[in-house]
Amino acid sequence: MLPLILGIVIFLGVHLVPTSPDLKAGLTERFGATAYKVAFGVLSLAGLVLIVVGYHKLQLMPDKNVVLWDPPAFTRHIAVALMLPAMIFLMAYLVPSRIRTAVKHPMLIAIKTWALAHLIANGDLASLILFGSFLAYAVYDRITLKRRVTTAPVNVMAPSPINDVIVVVGGIVLFAVILLWAHQYLIGVAPIPQISA
Repeated sequence: MLPLILGIVIFLGVHLVPTSPDLKAGLTERFGATAYKVAFGVLSLAGLVLIVVGYHKLQLMPDKNVVLWDPPAFTRHIAVALMLPAMIFLMAYLVPSRIRTAVKHPMLIAIKTWALAHLIANGDLASLILFGSFLAYAVYDRITLKRRVTTAPVNVMAPSPINDVIVVVGGIVLFAVILLWAHQYLIGVAPIPQISA
């Protein structure tokens, strides 16, 4: 459980820094913008690796991962269904589009949807800690956005409608890759057998 918790603390701790403009500005001023970005990237990657490795191991060690409740089978169907829009929102964050403009904060919506989907379908302690932490972070980050001053880009052309197609198709492809291969490979749990069970 320790690697998972440590990974969450590192990953979310680093991502909480931008929610405080004064803290971010102070670190950037003290260490420089490049050093800040490098440290942010390295710590984020380290935290993510610890999360994936720690969670994967706990899924294979039921004696160390207490099951607090057993979700009904239909919650797995709901979770899989929610993951499709989550992946589309993730693509909207990566690709400029009218979808991104409409939802304003696609990454936070993707995180909330992803976390909620997994909380619905999992009742083990590791899942509740992991997905509950990310859901709390996304909610907090969204709240702090209202207090942060943002400046709109100047003279930016409106995204082409084709970008909306790229976002949706890219999201569907990413969803399929995770559903059919990546989830089992990285986490050790295959979503499809769970659904048919």
